[in-house]
Amino acid sequence: MSRINTVFTALKEQGRQALIPYVTAGDPLKESTVPMMRAMVEAGADIIELGVPFSDPMADGPTIQLACERALEHGTSLRDVLAMVTEFRSKDSATPIVLMGYLNPVEAMGYQAFVDAAIKAGVDGVLMVDLPPEEAHDVDSIFKKAGLDVVYLIAPTTTDKRIESIGHAGSGYVYYVSIKGVTGSNTLDIDDVARNLERIRKHVSIPVGVGFGIQNGETAAKVAKISDGVIVGSALVNRIAANQHQPDVAIKEVSDILRTMRLAMDA
Repeated sequence: MSRINTVFTALKEQGRQALIPYVTAGDPLKESTVPMMRAMVEAGADIIELGVPFSDPMADGPTIQLACERALEHGTSLRDVLAMVTEFRSKDSATPIVLMGYLNPVEAMGYQAFVDAAIKAGVDGVLMVDLPPEEAHDVDSIFKKAGLDVVYLIAPTTTDKRIESIGHAGSGYVYYVSIKGVTGSNTLDIDDVARNLERIRKHVSIPVGVGFGIQNGETAAKVAKISDGVIVGSALVNRIAANQHQPDVAIKEVSDILRTMRLAMDA
């Protein structure tokens, strides 16, 4: 059983939901990323989505676009991200790590070279925003053969037929994009999310995490009641941006947000 499956199974037995934070590797500094990851786990994170900086993050709003720019200004590469995972694994062998980003850096490294390096570093899954399952057959097989879970996105506009195909193709969990828009939007309609999750679960047997629009403990708790996982990114990255010249303060503020969400979800 993969680390991701192990976490979701354990949480289900406890009647709890996964808290899945996202941060961009290398933001605000390369050397602050691993301490940030460890602090997030201490604050209650169950799975970490670690963003691979890319120059054209098309699915992301200004918050994460700017985070990618800051990380790239520091020269953060895919190999640096994998080195961060290796360092994180030296003290944490349990928390799943999902690399989230875009296909270009992986293509530039080479699929097999990436997979070999990712497995060696201790990566558990990948979410490539611009790799839809219809175009992923060859790449998907390379990832899964090595033991990497492949996480796919489902949008409010996704048809039932396509949801079914994503349910068959995905592993670990699926990521439900709760709003029509980019990351950082904040018009979350819980009733609409609940209706769509009911529809998704008719076709998908693996856990469903919900992201986009989750800003605080209140929204995290509401989403936790109807999903298997709460995914939060921009709310954290905004705090990092506000304290980009004070990494220790950024880490504390991110931890505080996650601790508040974890408490609200478990209440």
